[in-house]
Amino acid sequence: MSTSSSTVAVVGAGIAGLSAAIRLRIAGKEVIVFEQNSYTGGKVTAFEKEGFRFDMGPSLFTLPHLVDELFELAGKNPREYFNYHTHDEVCRYFWEDGTKLTLFPSIEKNVAAVSSVFGPSEGGKLFDYFEMARRKYDLTAPFFLEKSLHSARTFLTPKVLKVLAEIPKLGLFSTLNEENEKVFNAPKLVQLFNRYATYNGSSPFQTPGIMQMITHLEHSLGTHFPVGGMHEISQSLTRLAVELGVRFELDTRVEEFIIENHEITGLVAGEKIWTIDQLVCNSDVKYAYKHLMPKQVKRPKKTLAQEPSSSALIFYWGLSEQFPEMDLHNIIFSEDYREEFENIRTNGPFWEDPTVYIHISNRLEPGDAPENKDCWFVMVNTPYDQGQDWEAIVPLVREKVLERISKALGTAVEPLIEVEEVLRPQDIEKRTSSVGGALYGTSSNERMAAFLRHSNKSNSIKGLYFCGGSAHPGGGVPLCLLSGKIAAQWLVNDD
Repeated sequence: MSTSSSTVAVVGAGIAGLSAAIRLRIAGKEVIVFEQNSYTGGKVTAFEKEGFRFDMGPSLFTLPHLVDELFELAGKNPREYFNYHTHDEVCRYFWEDGTKLTLFPSIEKNVAAVSSVFGPSEGGKLFDYFEMARRKYDLTAPFFLEKSLHSARTFLTPKVLKVLAEIPKLGLFSTLNEENEKVFNAPKLVQLFNRYATYNGSSPFQTPGIMQMITHLEHSLGTHFPVGGMHEISQSLTRLAVELGVRFELDTRVEEFIIENHEITGLVAGEKIWTIDQLVCNSDVKYAYKHLMPKQVKRPKKTLAQEPSSSALIFYWGLSEQFPEMDLHNIIFSEDYREEFENIRTNGPFWEDPTVYIHISNRLEPGDAPENKDCWFVMVNTPYDQGQDWEAIVPLVREKVLERISKALGTAVEPLIEVEEVLRPQDIEKRTSSVGGALYGTSSNERMAAFLRHSNKSNSIKGLYFCGGSAHPGGGVPLCLLSGKIAAQWLVNDD
């Protein structure tokens, strides 16, 4: 093998890896990003087929200032690199009995909408509900999302004492479902607000009630969609990184980390030994410990024993017609939410009664589909891959999904499908090294899950840092941007 060298290696060009690489380059580091795929972005990628453009991964965009911040740190005007729509709707909801509801990034509009469907007594409860969500977010985000939970500095401030004093009110000792049932009498509203557990791959019947704060992101801070699609988040950051001098080694699989005397000294990738000073691992932590770490490295047993988050089965459909009753984000709910999540948890027949999410990007990006046609991203939550017979499962899911959508729209959808691709949990694992195709690394199905996520810094290997959905603070575009930020800051501070 030949030998090459650099200062900092970032393993994985997902959103968190890009965030870390840009920050480290701005801090004066020489940065090389190693990526096994031919493209950057990890789960945030896209493809085109017969005139339809599909985002393959995340479809919800909140907290756009976290993207803007990276351009601003580099002294750039974000609007010259990256732009986005601010949408006037959050989501359209459909139930089996024909009930429909549209919610907005406006508490007043939501009160009116819920009151018209479920009555003024239910609508009036939203003021207090969203205020509780805001309070939980404002109290915890500055400490438990934007900083490391594994650093004493995070906790050695008077403000943290205020957070700790509020713990009984944060919902840590009850489930999200229990918190929602305390507020709403209408089962459909409980189900609607329970769905926010899926934003980190968890079950509302297990994840703690503090997850209520996720509703604050959509309904108070607003929802957005990038010009050019979600893929443009990763691509604009890649262009910025290249402009700053970050080096990318694409189609280059990292085979092993080289650790000597408890210190990172290099890695093996692309039939080369690369000598490095520090390493930021944006790979799934379970994959990293299983495949990349030398055997002598001690494994964090509790962290690696955590339950993976749920995965997904995604159908990409190009339709020959448009459905104006559908918007950017749409949910068709299952009839029995508890049973659905129990089937996901136990590898039961989740396909019998799935909740269906439909994202139609051409509502805001008309060029994503030919004129008068629709570009659908159709997702069902599934267990992570454990060797299930997906070849048998996929047709069952597809049949039920088409039945559910056709009933909600009053039109047979299958004859309208012109283009179709499918993404299975094992495909997600192959593309992203996310063990089992888990979308968010580990689930948050227990109170202490946040503290069991892998630290952004190794406590046993000098020069080794972690970021991404399986590390603190978790999965999803905003949290991955923060994860890269925390890892980069810790590395720079250590220097």
